Amino acid sequence: MDGSGQGQSASGGGRSASVPVTFDGTVGLFSPASGARRPVAILLASPWGLEEMCGRKFFRIMAEELADNGFASLRFDYAGTGDSFADDSEVSGFDVWTDNLVAAVGQLRQLSGCERIVIVAQGIGAAVAMQANKRIDMCETVAFLAPVVSGRAYLREMQAMARMTDDKLGIAAQEVEGAAITLAGLSLSGPLAADLKLIDLMKVEKLSFRQALVLTRDERPSDVAFATHLHDIGLDVERAPFDGYHSLTTNPTMAEVPHTVIAKLLDWLENLSPTPLTIADAQPSHAVAHGLSGFVEQPLRFGEDNRLYGILCRPTSHVPLRSVAVVFLSAGYDRMAGWGRCTARLARVLAQEGIASLRFDCANVADSPPRHGRDGQVLYDPAQLDDVHAAIDFLEKHLPGCAFLITGRCSGAYLALQSAWRHERVAGVVAVNPVVYEWPAGRSVAEALANPVQSMDHYVENVWRVATFRKLLRGEIKIADKLRQMSVALGRRMLRPFVWLAGGITARERAVSTGFRQLARRKVPVRLLYSAGDVGLEEFGHFFGAEGQRLRSFQGMAHAVIAGADHNFTPAHARQAYLTALTDAAALLEPRDGDMSR
Repeated sequence: MDGSGQGQSASGGGRSASVPVTFDGTVGLFSPASGARRPVAILLASPWGLEEMCGRKFFRIMAEELADNGFASLRFDYAGTGDSFADDSEVSGFDVWTDNLVAAVGQLRQLSGCERIVIVAQGIGAAVAMQANKRIDMCETVAFLAPVVSGRAYLREMQAMARMTDDKLGIAAQEVEGAAITLAGLSLSGPLAADLKLIDLMKVEKLSFRQALVLTRDERPSDVAFATHLHDIGLDVERAPFDGYHSLTTNPTMAEVPHTVIAKLLDWLENLSPTPLTIADAQPSHAVAHGLSGFVEQPLRFGEDNRLYGILCRPTSHVPLRSVAVVFLSAGYDRMAGWGRCTARLARVLAQEGIASLRFDCANVADSPPRHGRDGQVLYDPAQLDDVHAAIDFLEKHLPGCAFLITGRCSGAYLALQSAWRHERVAGVVAVNPVVYEWPAGRSVAEALANPVQSMDHYVENVWRVATFRKLLRGEIKIADKLRQMSVALGRRMLRPFVWLAGGITARERAVSTGFRQLARRKVPVRLLYSAGDVGLEEFGHFFGAEGQRLRSFQGMAHAVIAGADHNFTPAHARQAYLTALTDAAALLEPRDGDMSR
């Protein structure tokens, strides 16, 4: 389903996405070396949870830089993470992850033609690599990036982070059957957590590794102690700071890629293998479609230069394929599996009901490289419309006759609506928590993300809270910025009646009104879903009234507000509401005869 296996496009216009491969119930992304190839290949072992979500783009850029310097690499998802098949709460123990890593080593050797493997492991990936080291031949070198040294300490940290995250999101603690910890919609199973408690890398006395790089955090003395321990048991150890770790791992949308860390890693690797050698070119085949009961998934690349990475999820042969296909658009810079794997889970449930879907990363998001010359901010950029069009082009070719239902959350919801306004091939929209419907001209996306304007209800509700006064005393709230934001929110609230009567006062308001009228004329069903108290309800109320009274004048359009949900739709009941909206919208798009032939 895609073209050349090389990292650079044949046309030279831009970089292709890495080559997807399937193995061991999971998905990997192989980046072939370009130019002079070195006789060493690099296996990237990822961290877990929010750290992995934030670092997805970091790992992609690392793989690209490695390829440009002659190193082939492979990155992959552990069982129960990302786009792997296993449910995260059902992983039977830590050995499952070490098995995944050992299988990935075998894949990398086959794909790259290299026998020698270097492991680059971040976070919990360090523990996975240490546990697997005796099972991997010709792997004497490893880089540990901000390593998890004590499994017990790590679990305590994740439990604390889960509580803080739930509190910040304003949702009740999530309880998942079989899970010991649930953080940001992701779970560590009971057996996996039990095994983690027993892991203490400071007690390891013998390793097959001979050389190590340890990138340490200043606030974590255990990182330095671990580097010292490796030296004491006989390894040749180099230590350096992990500059920018905090900026990388705090928020997926605001994550800053630490390029100095990549440069340090490359210097270290080049010293290990200073002379590039010409070896047999890797010729990776396309990823094999794989699946479980009820669905089959095909990882693939598409679009100009094969620059977009996605996964086509379809029902298995015994489930009739329906005449609607869903296109999932990511929120912010989240990887296509979605916050808490929500998108992957929704896609698989839809497939079991006969609805195919395509989820993918837009250019310069997660695993899709940027368009040539466009490697900066892409959120709310019109260029993303081209990526949606490329996705529809792909689906039209592989699922002819389907009606296309576009969906996304936050910036993905914005993109879904924008695509529907501009593209008549879009037959339906489900938009979750869109903050705006039309981006204000001249407004900085970076500034808006750093200092978002909330609703007046939000400001009124929070102004008298004790926590607000504490933040003021600590200097965490900039009064001038908040007053400016409140004035904007108040001004919008006062102008609502005139917007409704005139169909828009500003160019932005007129564009929104025109867009929704176009969808109504085309009879495009639209479902707008919001979490209670979400900032996007201010935009909704501005155009349609607090109760959505004006939206009801458009045939086929409706909205719902989900209590107890956060902006990410983390709780299970919010995700169920999302699924219901998708299946209801899909039903409206189907002809009466229902199923279509394959």
